[in-house]
Amino acid sequence: MSTTEFYTNFDKMTALLNSFAYNLTKNTEDAKDLFQETAFRAFTNRDKFRPGTNFKAWLFTIMKNIFINNYRKKVKANTIMDSTDNMYYINSGSVVISNKAESNIMLKELTQMIEELDDSIKIPFLMHYHGYKYQEIADHLELPLGTVKSRIFFARKELKEVIGKRYENLSELRQKVS
Repeated sequence: MSTTEFYTNFDKMTALLNSFAYNLTKNTEDAKDLFQETAFRAFTNRDKFRPGTNFKAWLFTIMKNIFINNYRKKVKANTIMDSTDNMYYINSGSVVISNKAESNIMLKELTQMIEELDDSIKIPFLMHYHGYKYQEIADHLELPLGTVKSRIFFARKELKEVIGKRYENLSELRQKVS
């Protein structure tokens, strides 16, 4: 295939390649980058295309492979390897979330709210709060792992509701003071 034929055939595939890139990435800018990388690789490796074979399939395979490789790189970059004995750092990414509620709830109030929870959700919640892993809590309380996770979730949910009700007007008060 001559260079001119190659460029002509590639131009005919541009719309299809752009659609396929967007289908893979679901993002306009990422799709443009993927298309550009595909075009670069296709032009760089045009000598590897065998005349008589499916040109469209060849281009789509290049694009799909680039997408898969980029995806694998992203996943690998976000993987946290925890070599500590107790796996303390697992799932503790480098993102820090600030909490502006430093002085809104006094520790005594929070402790009282926790004490008012039903024992079935309070005990697993407190154990988790004190650093026990889900499996350790499940073993200690002789409960299924899913039940422990659910109870801790419901304890958090109930605490959020209680805190929300107690301090629902706090933001309005702050705005009036400011």
